[in-house]
Amino acid sequence: MKLTSDERCHCRIIHKDRVALAKQTALGPKQISQLSQMFKTIADPTRLKIILALKQEEMCVCDLAAFLNISESAVSHQLRTLKHMQFVSNRREGPVLYYRFANDNLSPLIQAGLDTLGSTNV
Repeated sequence: MKLTSDERCHCRIIHKDRVALAKQTALGPKQISQLSQMFKTIADPTRLKIILALKQEEMCVCDLAAFLNISESAVSHQLRTLKHMQFVSNRREGPVLYYRFANDNLSPLIQAGLDTLGSTNV
């Protein structure tokens, strides 16, 4: 979002080298968008509960619905989002679809959040 001249600070740039370095090392728009979407996905409390449950053991939709006390339809909706982001994967066993945690890169991120809050390990 570009600022208009009325919205910009009219003071001088004090540290041009710092501004230049920030511009040089800034992520591109696509990376910013993807990173933002990742954080939005795990910021949802229901999706975070699903991720944490699936880190322990794979579960089917009906078991997740019972755990979360929400409808199977609501669980399926959240699982679609998590699957799209490649945070979970699934396998079929007869008529039952089992979901499991599928992105080990999330574990340190979740742990860093817990450490920041002074909480226990996941």
